[in-house]
Amino acid sequence: MRCSQRVTKLPSSPCLTTSPLPLRFPAANPHHLLRPYSTAPPNARLNTPIDYSSHPLLHQTSSSVLSTIPSLPPSSPCTRLNLFQSINSALTLSLRHSESTLLFGEDVAFGGVFRCSMNLATEFGSERVFNTPLSEQGIIGFAVGLAAQGMRPIAEIQFADYVYPAFDQLVNEAAKWRYREGQTGGHVGGLVVRMPCGGVGHGAIYHSQSPESLFTHIPGLRVVLPRSPSQAKGLLLSAIACNDPVLFLEPKILYRAAVEFVPTEAYQIPLSSAEILKSGKDITVISYGHPLYTCSSAVAAAERDFGISAELIDLRTVYPWDRETVLESVRRTGRAVVVHESMVNAGVGAEVAATIQEGAFLKLEAPVMRVAGWATHMGLAFERFNIPDVTSKFATAFLIDAY
Repeated sequence: MRCSQRVTKLPSSPCLTTSPLPLRFPAANPHHLLRPYSTAPPNARLNTPIDYSSHPLLHQTSSSVLSTIPSLPPSSPCTRLNLFQSINSALTLSLRHSESTLLFGEDVAFGGVFRCSMNLATEFGSERVFNTPLSEQGIIGFAVGLAAQGMRPIAEIQFADYVYPAFDQLVNEAAKWRYREGQTGGHVGGLVVRMPCGGVGHGAIYHSQSPESLFTHIPGLRVVLPRSPSQAKGLLLSAIACNDPVLFLEPKILYRAAVEFVPTEAYQIPLSSAEILKSGKDITVISYGHPLYTCSSAVAAAERDFGISAELIDLRTVYPWDRETVLESVRRTGRAVVVHESMVNAGVGAEVAATIQEGAFLKLEAPVMRVAGWATHMGLAFERFNIPDVTSKFATAFLIDAY
């Protein structure tokens, strides 16, 4: 597949004069080697590295983040944290709050491969924070049993790519538990399954997957994917307090990259509640997780070049998702683009697009469009071409606005 196949017949614009990254296969010169993984194209105008230090989606002041959390007083203390540190803060507060909270997984007692559980075993002891065997099915089966007995287990799958052996435990046990119990009141609420997900530029086929859509088909599960440190902390604390089993997917590319002010106290962000990050009147862009950063850049470029006004929505919870916020927005703008990193086929975007067609059809001025990953596996040298970028979203905004 060629990268140029994503969008064709683009308008004449200085922002679109990007040179594609050449891939050469030399025969004569053995020292002329391919790069082992994908990088940003040289001299790019749109697909440039994200500047997280000043990005508008990240809170650069304590007053900014506190204005989004009404449950905390305006004078609440805050500190700058990256994503893995905010996860660690949420886990610490949960473990302190209740002795029924447990944390376990592969290498968790050592701090985890991404350091999210750093120092927790030292503070809370090996009976509450501990390592498990390398068995995802065993980890989740054990967690379901604990939750059924009233505990609040937080199970870590080291990479989302390896959750599949636990699929049966999640789908046939955790998701069905409350339904099966009927009027007994039994449930496995308090079960949270954390897993790093998404591409980082060099993860290839076994460390780059985003499997969230596989679980959004299953009633009884909640699926959450945060975009930033402050969001991750509030959503994770809500997930741990929730009486439904929750899959909490963490974009691992943001673990160290995204840094912002985060309240030090405990707070919760409601599950299944989308957030309008930017208001607009001509087009609605719907996404979640890491793609929101490139969506934000594409929106800024499209508004500058095409003179449109775009609304940007973060779903935050992809199942059950906030239909009303999305439908209300699309009824106002008349156009919608759904963006996600995972494969386009049978993805979250397909469900959102179908819901918009059903609930806002008479208000639509153009077809609902999806910008997502190709329906293929993540090749090491082609990861950057597989994940939607600023240019693809920018061009899609032009095409949909042309209707």
